[in-house]
Amino acid sequence: QVQLVESGGGLVQAGGSLRLSCAASGSTKNFFSMGWHRQAPGKQRESVATISSLGRTNYADSVKGRFTISRDNAKSTVYLQMNSLQLEDTAVYYCKHVDPWLVTSWGQGTQVTVSS
Repeated sequence: QVQLVESGGGLVQAGGSLRLSCAASGSTKNFFSMGWHRQAPGKQRESVATISSLGRTNYADSVKGRFTISRDNAKSTVYLQMNSLQLEDTAVYYCKHVDPWLVTSWGQGTQVTVSS
């Protein structure tokens, strides 16, 4: 079983930057993919960015060019660098881990609030 702990959320002004971290523990030696999802009030959870075990990345159109997902295999940690933050980026951000058997684990979420 995989445990995920997110950190790095907070309050930032529009145009600012934040970096989220997701530290994985437990059975993390192999993974199919890891990624970040977000859920804004009254909206469905949506995928923001994913990175595969081969290092391939995928981004939601709304964050392309602004967000960058990366990983540190030695630390079993995935990062989300968020630049040029917009009001619409306000949400709870969740880390997601998918193992080679496609079992999914979620973190507890970290709040990102962008103010004008």
